Amino acid sequence: MTITTLSSREFNQDSSRAKKAAEQGPVFITDRGKPAHVLLSIGDYRKLAGREVTLAEALAQPDVADFEFTPPRAGGMTRTPDLS
Repeated sequence: MTITTLSSREFNQDSSRAKKAAEQGPVFITDRGKPAHVLLSIGDYRKLAGREVTLAEALAQPDVADFEFTPPRAGGMTRTPDLS
């Protein structure tokens, strides 16, 4: 993971550079030399937010060898068969 730091001015002048850097790791955006914002890829954000990953999203990550996937329980989808 690479951490990139850009000033607010650099970010405003070259946002595409910041977006490309965010694919490699977080991008800290400073305001007057102090960290003010962080730019993350959507994948990194979802990991931090603790959102459950769907099977399709997990499989769409070609650079990730292993991942945790806990499928949701199928509550209310079963019924007792009528054997009469």
